[in-house]
Amino acid sequence: MGESDTATQFLDGYAEILAAVAATGRRLTRDELHARRALGEQAAEHGHSLRSLVLSHLGATRSAWPGTAGSADSVLAAVEQAIDAFAEGYERAQRLAVREEEAARREFIDDLLYGRSDLGRLAERAERFGLVLSRAHAVAVAEGQAAYDDTAPVTRQVEAAVIARFGDRHVLLATKNGRLVCIAPGDEDDVLAYFAKQAHAATDGGRVAIGRPKPGAGGVVHSYEEALGTLELADRLGLDEPVVRAADLLVYPVLARDRQAMADLVLSALGPLKTARGGAEPLLHTLQVYFEAGCTAAETARRLALSVRALTYRLERIHQLTGVNPADPMHRYTLQTAVIGARLLDWPAQEI
Repeated sequence: MGESDTATQFLDGYAEILAAVAATGRRLTRDELHARRALGEQAAEHGHSLRSLVLSHLGATRSAWPGTAGSADSVLAAVEQAIDAFAEGYERAQRLAVREEEAARREFIDDLLYGRSDLGRLAERAERFGLVLSRAHAVAVAEGQAAYDDTAPVTRQVEAAVIARFGDRHVLLATKNGRLVCIAPGDEDDVLAYFAKQAHAATDGGRVAIGRPKPGAGGVVHSYEEALGTLELADRLGLDEPVVRAADLLVYPVLARDRQAMADLVLSALGPLKTARGGAEPLLHTLQVYFEAGCTAAETARRLALSVRALTYRLERIHQLTGVNPADPMHRYTLQTAVIGARLLDWPAQEI
């Protein structure tokens, strides 16, 4: 049975209303309008299109009117009232369905990213939103100057760009705690890379972190938490890169795991720099740039806007104060590790 056939059940009482209106010239009663709205709601819940239902009403009007006496104005007014009430009920049901869907989606996102739900039940719910949790997934998180929700223009812009590029690839975009979140199959890194590019642009230069692929429903939580940790780590290290990957920064959590040992190394290797004129920060920054430049004096001097001679003086001063020579490969690893530790511990701004 086609939609046009089943739609006739939502015309219940319509012909009788037209006949009564044509005979008396009256308008629809409150009960009749209520019944029309209720039928509109039912039609929406059954998945019928509003266009086909309006056409059914107009067809019923053409069938009923020729045999009905009365003015055209009265009948057309009744048709207008009846269809308007029907459409109002239909749209009300649609809005309710959208709100329920949004609430279900938000609840699913919260459960997925917090790992609060039964994993089997979570996997069943995931299919409704396009995720197949039997696969490995990776999560990218974008952070900007502002907080974003699901209705923000930035969110809609990024979502539209990703969908236009990749279509249905079992990708889920959402927001969490003011950040944009993209969940994609772990073997489709191009999706996350494109999301990162779009999110960076849409958030006016915000940073994006990408977690490593992890299997199962619990893997989404781990990748999400890893991406959040990578955002925080990039901020603490003062990294300039707009997109950072957890896989590229794995050494830093390892170094930070034993905080006391790292603090001892920082104070032992770099503590004497605090006695320098201007404090430790200028010389610490010099070391950081020197290591980032591959220990090349000319490139380091260029980045610091110094002459090579001035840079050489600074490196010699560091050697004098610490007893460790930055240019000596035997000493370099210890000193570079200490510089990383200083950034992780926010030394010398924070006492350790």
